[in-house]
Amino acid sequence: MSGFTRVKKTGVCAATFSAFEADLLRSLAGQLIELLRNEVAAPETLDPLEQLLDFSGPTLVPEDPVLARLFPTAYPEDAEAAAEFRRYTESDLRNGKAAGAATIIDTLEEAGLDEQPEDGVFIDVELGPQAAVTWMRSFTDMRLAIATRLGIEEGDEERWYALPDDDPEGQVHDIYEWVGYLQETLVHAAS
Repeated sequence: MSGFTRVKKTGVCAATFSAFEADLLRSLAGQLIELLRNEVAAPETLDPLEQLLDFSGPTLVPEDPVLARLFPTAYPEDAEAAAEFRRYTESDLRNGKAAGAATIIDTLEEAGLDEQPEDGVFIDVELGPQAAVTWMRSFTDMRLAIATRLGIEEGDEERWYALPDDDPEGQVHDIYEWVGYLQETLVHAAS
């Protein structure tokens, strides 16, 4: 397992993933997209002009705790201002997060990740500056989703390290840590 490095000659951020790792990232990105699309953020309309001028987005905090964490209340002390802010911003934020996750999937597949990844295959990924930022943001969203589902809190590392290797929650926590490692190496490579 290696993270991202900067290619001095081209300035891109590069990483090599095993087929398993690349497929895991694709799965996490796909799950994030599915989660973002699960609750309708705004009514769909067929007229493109009407869609551009439509500001009838959601006004309530999402029911799913992960979505509530990804889209926190902007003004907790002012319910009316929070509802207005959510109405005008959440649909675009959801679309942006879904597009970022889709970029990860597209990049991995363009780099050679097949539908049925084979053992011994490696996927080389190179990210320019904009793609690197997109991946960093998506890594943040993935980590927030996993942390919320598992109930990860600051300072609770001993709890996770004490779990047996075959504990499913411990395995998901390992994925959380791995995505954090990828994010950290990508930040350093892009700097």
